[in-house]
Amino acid sequence: MEGAPTRVMVAVNESTIKGYPHASISSRGAFDWTLEKIVRSNTSGFKLLFLHVQVPDEDGFDDMDSIYASPEDFKNMKNRDKIRGLHLLEYFVDKCHEIGIECEAWIKKGDPKEVICHEVKRTQPDFLVVGSRGLGPFQRVFVGTVSEFCVKHAECPVITIKRKACETPQDPVDD
Repeated sequence: MEGAPTRVMVAVNESTIKGYPHASISSRGAFDWTLEKIVRSNTSGFKLLFLHVQVPDEDGFDDMDSIYASPEDFKNMKNRDKIRGLHLLEYFVDKCHEIGIECEAWIKKGDPKEVICHEVKRTQPDFLVVGSRGLGPFQRVFVGTVSEFCVKHAECPVITIKRKACETPQDPVDD
């Protein structure tokens, strides 16, 4: 008797490395680890739920090098952010379809740690997978960590996947 597939939420984000418009190192690592260690060859036994949280910029100016001269400039900025989020999710959905694993993907706005926990409560996945940059205690004080918050507050089991040391950028805060 075959039951419903195991639902795995994977929180994904864009890379913070300038000029690198792709999934973050941690997100790709968490996704790859999930496929390799959890899903393996049982693609019909799992459904992946991809959540990307876009963080609204507090002052509304994402890129200080830009010049805003008309209302249209601000609309263009908002459309660019939406397109980048869709491009990010497309990467993960395409990979799932290549290997034949069922998936869903969506974008929310807000504080990532709060939104992820809210979406876990709303969608009730069997577990949550989040990437972790593996920051030291000093860096965590200034940057904070979404993964630690989710471990403490998400209403499901949480697996955090540290990025590989060989993938750490020059500034470990970047991802």
